[in-house]
Amino acid sequence: MRFFESQREARARSRRLVLAFGLTVLLLVLAVNLALALGWWLSGGFFFSGPLRFPRHFWAVNTGMTLFFVLGGWWLETSQLQHQGAVRLAERMGARALRPSGEPAEQRFANIVDELAIASGLPRPQAMVVARDAAINAFATGWDADGAVVAVTQGALDQLTREELQGLVAHELGHIGEGDTRLNLRLAGMVFGLEMVYRLGQRLLEPDERGGRFLWAVMGFFLMVAGWLGWIAGHALQAAVSRQREFLADARAVQWTRSRDGLGGVLRKVMTQQREGVEARAIGAPLQHLLLVGNAPGRLDRWLDSHPPLAERVRRIYGRPMGPLPLARPEPVGDPTAHPA
Repeated sequence: MRFFESQREARARSRRLVLAFGLTVLLLVLAVNLALALGWWLSGGFFFSGPLRFPRHFWAVNTGMTLFFVLGGWWLETSQLQHQGAVRLAERMGARALRPSGEPAEQRFANIVDELAIASGLPRPQAMVVARDAAINAFATGWDADGAVVAVTQGALDQLTREELQGLVAHELGHIGEGDTRLNLRLAGMVFGLEMVYRLGQRLLEPDERGGRFLWAVMGFFLMVAGWLGWIAGHALQAAVSRQREFLADARAVQWTRSRDGLGGVLRKVMTQQREGVEARAIGAPLQHLLLVGNAPGRLDRWLDSHPPLAERVRRIYGRPMGPLPLARPEPVGDPTAHPA
């Protein structure tokens, strides 16, 4: 794998996609103005006589309110996620603190985190485990490298060799080192802000106490359409950015471990688990992009998926297609390199 070339390519694509978020906001402003103008025109024939005129400052107010909802929702959601902190967000996703003194596999995981933090030059993140998840998975979270969290599932501890667990941890540290954890939280806030326009239209569509709804319902309907299109575009861009950052973190993992079989083995074992239908712990759609491998059911289309196909990730790591690996407990419990907690 030419990991330096892969990193440059992923970074360049990510920058273009983030800029596209700004363009999406501008297009949403135009769509909202068009939707409200159309709603005003359709309802005007029932309530006004003579030539139809828009109220004073109609366009300025529409633009200002749209930006208020989008940017305000973005700020609120991002602030809430930042205020939660890495540990609380990890706990929300089902993780708990390690118990290395009583669990040799967790001690091995803690040792690997120490080793790769030194190898990558990053501050040591807090290691956590999702104990009730038999699927192989992991995630990293945190606003910055200081105070970040790396969590793995029990399935990863049970099914991965030491080399594979190194590749898994290196991938998550790659996200932290590239600032992906902060970027992902900001993108989640932006998508929430785009959704606020849809919710405003939904609110206007509801009947009032007297049951009257025509004028506001017309406005609300067109506002919902514009908001829904903006929300879909935001989700598609968020997913596209997330896919590029996964490729970047994969390249980082190979660079730091100097092994294709580490992370490559992890992904190939995940392919086997998916084929065998191993049930994964459900994680909400807004947090799917934090995972090593997405597991949300009912995806509408591949272009809304926050992760690239496993076969493509494996092909990039090895330079050729590779099949799944069998699942088996890789080695006895206990780590010869472990040290007392």
